[in-house]
Amino acid sequence: MSGAAEVGATDAIRVLIVDDHPLVRRGLTSLLTGVAGIDVVGAVSDGAEAITSAERTLPDIVLMDVSMPGMSGMEAARELRSRAPETRVVMLTSFSQHDVVVEAFDSGAVGYLLKDSNPDELINGIRAAARGDAPVSPRAAKELIEERTHRRPMDELTQRERDVLSLVARGLTNKQIAWRLGISEKTVKAHLGSVFDRLGVQDRTQAALWAQKHGVT
Repeated sequence: MSGAAEVGATDAIRVLIVDDHPLVRRGLTSLLTGVAGIDVVGAVSDGAEAITSAERTLPDIVLMDVSMPGMSGMEAARELRSRAPETRVVMLTSFSQHDVVVEAFDSGAVGYLLKDSNPDELINGIRAAARGDAPVSPRAAKELIEERTHRRPMDELTQRERDVLSLVARGLTNKQIAWRLGISEKTVKAHLGSVFDRLGVQDRTQAALWAQKHGVT
């Protein structure tokens, strides 16, 4: 499948609308059709239709609902990422929860806007995505920030990862940790890599200091 053409300074932004609610599709089509520099190339009702339509119309931007019968917006975004990497997916949904936002970006979306956004925010978001930016609704961004602020890294560690971290904090080597836990050194290294990622540290010294600071012994 060919990717969408690059959006130049004078080119209209080609937009494909994907939503299972007819009224939403009509409303978005009506809103965007009257906007200079934006060309609505289609409006379809599910993820499978989005892929078929994208192959035919080569949109620059796909406005994608998250929850739809059949193929969801997340699944469609993953498929489009592999089949049309130049097409940029912007999720347009009612969900602002942290885990949904994260999954959307993991699926390949470049933006996340809410359906109760005002028209200017939506239009500016489309233009931002076409420029290569990552538009995110303020409320969705707030959810991400609050979750990050209150995140407890220890809660994300498995019991085995906690065991490894505890032994690192006591100064044991990988070989000693492997012997103590009855696992291979390779497995210890794998657990440590995961621990470093979850704690946001770079090496075992930082991990040990983090563990001592937080009472992991």
